[in-house]
Amino acid sequence: MKSLHLVAATLIALASAPAFAGWSGHGTAYTPHGTYNGAHAGSCGGGSCSHAGGVVGPWGGVATNTGTVTRTAPGQFSNSGTAVGPNGRSVEHSGDTSCAGGTCSHTGTMTGEDGRSASTSGSVTRTAPGQYNSTGTVTAANGNSVSHNASTNCAGSTCSRSGTVTGTDGGTYTHSGSATRVAPGVVTTSGGSTVVHGTTVVAGGSTGGTTVVAGGSTVAVGATVAVGAVPAPAPAPVVVTPPPPPPATATVYVAPAPKAVYVPPPPPKTVYVAPAPKVVYVAPPAPKVVYVARPLPRAVYIAPRPVYVAPRAAVYVPGHWMGRVWVPAHWA
Repeated sequence: MKSLHLVAATLIALASAPAFAGWSGHGTAYTPHGTYNGAHAGSCGGGSCSHAGGVVGPWGGVATNTGTVTRTAPGQFSNSGTAVGPNGRSVEHSGDTSCAGGTCSHTGTMTGEDGRSASTSGSVTRTAPGQYNSTGTVTAANGNSVSHNASTNCAGSTCSRSGTVTGTDGGTYTHSGSATRVAPGVVTTSGGSTVVHGTTVVAGGSTGGTTVVAGGSTVAVGATVAVGAVPAPAPAPVVVTPPPPPPATATVYVAPAPKAVYVPPPPPKTVYVAPAPKVVYVAPPAPKVVYVARPLPRAVYIAPRPVYVAPRAAVYVPGHWMGRVWVPAHWA
């Protein structure tokens, strides 16, 4: 919110300065990734133009950019400014531009909060009415560089663009797209986006920037034309790629190439080596204990000595009374 308030205050200050030619504008880009709302304002005086702008993304993130462009000689310009991203980190940028013979060349530097810098260089050439070629190189602080070249062709209400980006390792990436004006201030792109742009003229100034959404993302590729004195207000702007270079007395600002981003390789995979299995010693079984009982004592059998008893003679006893009991006859 602090960055948004700073942008708003700067926009009001630039747009309300009565001694300068100024302008302000706003726009909305409807992309497959969400809606982006932006606003910008600027004012010119004494051979310099100051500008401030900001964009709010679909998740509430705010990016801002402020700076100044100064004409140092016919066809010669210098610029400086500060860009702040949604994460609050800032980048200081500066550069010089020289235009002659239908070509504008630009060199610049970008320095981050950590003190590391990247350098940029490039040029834009008008090869025919409505046709342009551009080349450039971005070199990061670690020495890695990315080169790019592109061509743009505008006819009627449509501008088509194609290009190639080449990295340090030789890998290439190609891109292409088109933007068509369907109504005043309304542009559609081949990537499925729609940009609605509005402009407010203050003290005789008018906008000179362009915004093109290509490939489903928002990319600022326009150029800001700044002059010491601005005549009567211009009609509503047409959102297209940069127009043909103006006369030698006009100021052309060529936006620097995007900063190269180095993506480190993923960390190596961790290999787990299982420990060797423990050796378990199994003791042999204890020997069996055999109990040998003592032998039984030897038994000796002594037979008894035979004794002969001679039988006595049987006596017959006849029946008789024994008291009051009758005893029948029997042997005794």
